[in-house]
Amino acid sequence: MSLFKSCHCSLSLRYDLIYLNFSRHILRCRVLKVFRTRFTYEPVTRVMKLDQRKIHWIIRQKKKGVTTKEIALDMKISRRRVQQIWKSYAETGREPGIGENMGRPMKLFDEGEAQVVSEAYKRFRFGGRMLETVVRKVFKVRISHNRIHMYLKVAGLAHEDPKKKKRRKWVRYEREHSLSAGHIDWHESGWSDLKVCVIIDDASRMILAGGEFKNINTKNSKLVHHNINFAN
Repeated sequence: MSLFKSCHCSLSLRYDLIYLNFSRHILRCRVLKVFRTRFTYEPVTRVMKLDQRKIHWIIRQKKKGVTTKEIALDMKISRRRVQQIWKSYAETGREPGIGENMGRPMKLFDEGEAQVVSEAYKRFRFGGRMLETVVRKVFKVRISHNRIHMYLKVAGLAHEDPKKKKRRKWVRYEREHSLSAGHIDWHESGWSDLKVCVIIDDASRMILAGGEFKNINTKNSKLVHHNINFAN
């Protein structure tokens, strides 16, 4: 009996660890950066599933006395998320805004970075993209090429190119008619050794053919392409 119990406990612990590992990679908060995220056992994704109308509905249901569990089941979100929405409303008196204060704060103009960029330009006479590597290796400072281009424009060493800012007539992977073009995509996953290859129609985004393989190579890509010809 003791042996059976020890085996049962070890198997239970193993499945718990697998579930925790799976949850760490797959389960994420639905409303990113609006509320703090914590690990949860409930099936949520990284998709921002809530919008302002749904948040208004959740608050209205809470005012009516509907339980958190019922609201979470109706909206297909975690109970913790419902509690966070209601807590935010109770503390501020206003509905939590979706899309407000999202992303990193804007980095202001830095005189030190501007001086480094100016010195690098005088020495090498490069543009923003090449200066990014030069500044990182020579001056030991990390500045993105977009910020370098900003500093160059402020100093009068670069200018905007209107031809590069306008939208191009041709957009890649957007065809008007189906079956006029297609492209092959390979997908790799961190939890499986299998690689997935699919051929996607550029107009409808329909998957025309696909297959699972152990290796990514031309031979397997041709096998997937052969499936299209065989189906037709």
